[in-house]
Amino acid sequence: MTEAARSKLEASTACPGVMVERGLGLSRGELAGALGTSARTVERWRTGQTYPQHEARERLAELVAVEVHLGETFDDREAQGAWLRLGNPYLGGLTPLEVVRAGRADRVEAALEALDSGVFV
Repeated sequence: MTEAARSKLEASTACPGVMVERGLGLSRGELAGALGTSARTVERWRTGQTYPQHEARERLAELVAVEVHLGETFDDREAQGAWLRLGNPYLGGLTPLEVVRAGRADRVEAALEALDSGVFV
């Protein structure tokens, strides 16, 4: 996880899941799928009844890193949203959101890195 993502995660007073839902435009169910958990578990995190455990915390940190990277790569939310929702050759024609929903934030991060390095994706 990048230092910027770690700082954002630690500084957030809201449930990190809420922050990622809003930042990436995921529904609660989509977030749960990306984290390998249930929507009910995500709701318990929101209310402070439970907290993400090791694997979910790691996946959540990956999603925060993607959100931070999007902000560094694109100037505005509209451009971020467009990139997330368009089919991407680097991702085999899938949209970055589809790949995130499938639990592969690492692939989306790699696509962003390729874009940043000048590879058209």
